[in-house]
Amino acid sequence: MRRIGGVVNPIAGMGGRVGLKGTDGKVEEARELGADQRASERAVEALARLHELAPETDLLTYGGEMGEQAAREAGFDPEVVGHSENPERTRAADTRAAVRAFAEAGVDLVLFVGGDGTAVDVTETLEELDADVPMLGVPAGVKVYSSVFAVTPREAGRVAAEFEWTERREVNDIDERAYREEGEVRTELKGIARVPVAEALQSSKQLSGGSVETLAAGVAADVEPGTTYVFGPGSTVGTIERELGFEGSPLGVDVWRAVPADTETGWRGELLVADARESEILDHLGERNVVVVSPIGGQGFVFGRGNHQISPAVIRRSDVEVVASKEKLDDVGVLRVDTDDEAVEEDLRGWTKVRVGRFERRMMKVV
Repeated sequence: MRRIGGVVNPIAGMGGRVGLKGTDGKVEEARELGADQRASERAVEALARLHELAPETDLLTYGGEMGEQAAREAGFDPEVVGHSENPERTRAADTRAAVRAFAEAGVDLVLFVGGDGTAVDVTETLEELDADVPMLGVPAGVKVYSSVFAVTPREAGRVAAEFEWTERREVNDIDERAYREEGEVRTELKGIARVPVAEALQSSKQLSGGSVETLAAGVAADVEPGTTYVFGPGSTVGTIERELGFEGSPLGVDVWRAVPADTETGWRGELLVADARESEILDHLGERNVVVVSPIGGQGFVFGRGNHQISPAVIRRSDVEVVASKEKLDDVGVLRVDTDDEAVEEDLRGWTKVRVGRFERRMMKVV
C-alpha cells in the first residue's frame, strides 16, 4: 500500500483569470477583483482519480483547504497531520510545515497542488530535511514552468497511483514583477527534484539559448576524470564538444579523455583522435567509456546511420548517453538502432533516458 502526502496551496492560480499573471504578493488584490480559488477543484480531480485507481492508498493531508476537504470529497478518509494557524490566510510556511510532517511520517510521495512557487517550497523543504522523497505537482498555478508537474490533474492522480521509478527533474520559477511590469519572462533554476517517471509529465520551459546549450552544459558538468568519451557526429554533439573546449569533426567520431587535473573542474581534456576509425576508437578506450550520440532528425536512428565507426565492439565496452533537443524528440517519436548485431540491439532496446537539458531527461523508447 502506497503512502502519499497531499497538500494544496489554496491561493494558487487565483491571479490568472483576473489578469494578474501570478498570485505572489497579490492575493488580496486578486480577491478584490473577484478571483475564484481553483486549486481545490483541481485537487479533488486529482485525488478522485487516485482513489479510483488505488483506493487503498494511505493518504496524509493538512487540515481544511490545504488538503483535508479535497481528500474527503474525493472519497478518502485521510490522516490529518496538522493545520494552518490562520486557515483564512494560508502561507508558504504552511506548505513547508505540511511537507516536513509528510517526510517525518515516511510518505512515498508528496503530491502537491499549486504552481512553481509551491514547487519551490516543496523542493527546498525536502532538501533542507535531506529527505529522499519524490514529489509530483498537480498544476493549479498561473505560471507552471517546472517539469515536476503532470499535464493535467487527472494524470497526476494516475501517475501517483501507478508510478514505479523516479528521475531528476528541474524546478524553475519566474520573476513575477518583471513578468507583470515588463512582459519579460525570466526563469531561474531553483532546484532539482526526484519525480515519478511518466509520459504524462510536462517538460520544463527552456529559455535563453534553448535546450541544446543547456544540455551541453549538463554533459560538461557531469564529466568524470579518467573517463574516455566517444562523441558521435552531428551539430548537437558538436555543441557539447565546444562546451568542453575543442572543435570536433562535424561528420566524424572523436575520442576525448578527461584527465585529472588541479583545476576548477578537477579535470583537463585531451583529444585523443579526431575523425576516428573503429580500430582507433577501440585502441583508445579506457577502463570507463561513454559514447555520446544524438538521433538523426526525422529518422530517430541512434546507431547505424552515419556513425558506423561506433561499432558493436565499441558499444559493448561503453555506457551510452543519448542527447537531443525536445523538438527533435517530438519529431522522431521513437529511437532506432541498426548495428548488424542482434544481441547488442536487444540490449539497447526498451526505455532509455535522453538528456534534453542541463538536468532534465526524457524517457524515450528504443525500437
